Amino acid sequence: MSKPDHAITTGPQKMTPSEAFVETMAANGVTDIFGIMGSAFMDAMDIFAPAGIRLIPVVHEQGAAHMADGYSRVSGRHGVVIGQNGPGISNCVTAIAAAYWAHSPVVMITPETGTMGMGLGGFQEANQLPMFEEFTKYQGHVNNPKRMAEYTGRCFDRAMSEMGPTQLNIPRDYFYGEIEVEIPQPSRLDRGPGGENSLNEAAELLAQAKFPVIISGGGVVMGDAVEECKALAERLGAPVVNSYLHNDSFPASHPLWCGPLGYQGSKAAMKLMAQADVVIALGSRLGPFGTLPQHGMDYWPKNAKIIQIDADNKMLGLVKKISVGICGDAKAAAIALTQRLANKTLVCDATKADRAKTIASEKAAWEKELDEWTHERDAFSLDMIEEQKNEKTPTGGNYLSPRQVLRELEKAMPADVMVSTDIGNINSVANSYLRFERPRSFFAPMSFGNCGYALPTMIGAKAAAPERPAIAYAGDGAWAMSMVEIMTAVRHNIPVTAVVFHNRQWGAEKKNQVDFYNRRFVAGELESPSFAGIAQSMGAEGIVVDQLDQVGPALKKAIDMQMNEGKTCVVEIMCTRELGDPFRRDALSKPVRFLEKYKDYV
Repeated sequence: MSKPDHAITTGPQKMTPSEAFVETMAANGVTDIFGIMGSAFMDAMDIFAPAGIRLIPVVHEQGAAHMADGYSRVSGRHGVVIGQNGPGISNCVTAIAAAYWAHSPVVMITPETGTMGMGLGGFQEANQLPMFEEFTKYQGHVNNPKRMAEYTGRCFDRAMSEMGPTQLNIPRDYFYGEIEVEIPQPSRLDRGPGGENSLNEAAELLAQAKFPVIISGGGVVMGDAVEECKALAERLGAPVVNSYLHNDSFPASHPLWCGPLGYQGSKAAMKLMAQADVVIALGSRLGPFGTLPQHGMDYWPKNAKIIQIDADNKMLGLVKKISVGICGDAKAAAIALTQRLANKTLVCDATKADRAKTIASEKAAWEKELDEWTHERDAFSLDMIEEQKNEKTPTGGNYLSPRQVLRELEKAMPADVMVSTDIGNINSVANSYLRFERPRSFFAPMSFGNCGYALPTMIGAKAAAPERPAIAYAGDGAWAMSMVEIMTAVRHNIPVTAVVFHNRQWGAEKKNQVDFYNRRFVAGELESPSFAGIAQSMGAEGIVVDQLDQVGPALKKAIDMQMNEGKTCVVEIMCTRELGDPFRRDALSKPVRFLEKYKDYV
């Protein structure tokens, strides 16, 4: 086999559509694709290697699309996923939806049934464009082989310009033939700060603000704007809160960092937000789930003026009423505002020192509370703790309280770590304990909230950044949905560390049965074999933890194996059945029954 030729073809040339497709991907810097091989695209797949492209075969295509998501989120460039037409493609829908809500520039390549077979009900036939219509920023359908490079290039361009998934749909017979084509070069937008009038208006509002607060959102991460956000915060002396599940959008060691808003977020962040008279939402769509009341606090400031900055004009004022909307890049807008404030005397200048003390005090109080919050205190959780006090794990140890475990994991986190969290009760509680120093470090399933997210996403992130420690958090229910991708990590030498919280239940939904259905548990219990043992059977390492003083050492040992021995390891932590707060207390209503046979089910 010849060595990869990384030179990009220039000028019109005779080639096959497969060559045009592969050359266009190479022009966009593609080096890794996740998926499962298939006859539908085999002619193109045959020349991936000489183009410098590695196809990473996965166990299930949903995992492949999650890997592409993780790859793009940590690298800031495209993640690419491909599969066989029909079932291989339909398997990807859930993960593409997650990537859509994470604003990840994933390119979903969907080879389709051949043009002479469509509509005849042939093998693996499906209309693949409607499947992804809701979860893509652009759908390119190759309607003629001569347009292969054009549509391929456009899908890659649109994924970056729109910051979201795109779909490239290719009838399988269109990979063959002879065409004359010029490979399009990538087109990337140079984003600006927003309109002059809106920036000036925002600067005037900030000049009069007494207690400004900055929400640092996902746009700060995607726009590489952390330093610029920091400069704006320091000019204002403003506390910076992370938007929901964007804990990596501001360094946790900075004195102005206050932690995340939203579900299981920071009380310090919420108490400071409640005092704001002007809020700068920098690179945040102000999603509804990230601004809901939490910890018994309806903290969103009702009378504050809101300055919202987002690259997507459709997000401005969509969820929250705003005073100024700036359609612009988070980095450029932060620079423009800081420049406008540089030589102004601000009302808040006089209170900078006092506000710094308030910020430090609220943060210290929250840290103290977290230290003392060793277990959940609701009636159900207290019953579970008492019930399991003398119950031994299968290895003869103790069941551990999740909050204590999460605090120990936090203390043991290596520098420059990447963490993904799945959906579920313990994973959500983890939001209070996950702090980062650099962007592109925290990956969660965002608004789509699908189970089975964390492991494959972290495998993709590790493929993009092999030099960084990679950790996935999952509960035992969500873990079982994607744990087979441990085989992908082992087979292809992409070592990651997974922490599985084994509490033998579907915790998030079971909490609703506690709160609304009088502890009538239907389909909530999970009895499983050892997940560490299953990992070992797949060729990975496994560690079972059932003593609190083992938590930190186990994580450190697993990370050492990952970074120094290239080994994947599953750390299985045996947890009590206590449960944190539900996702939303307004999500359900107390049951009402009218039929006699159901009268007791209230």
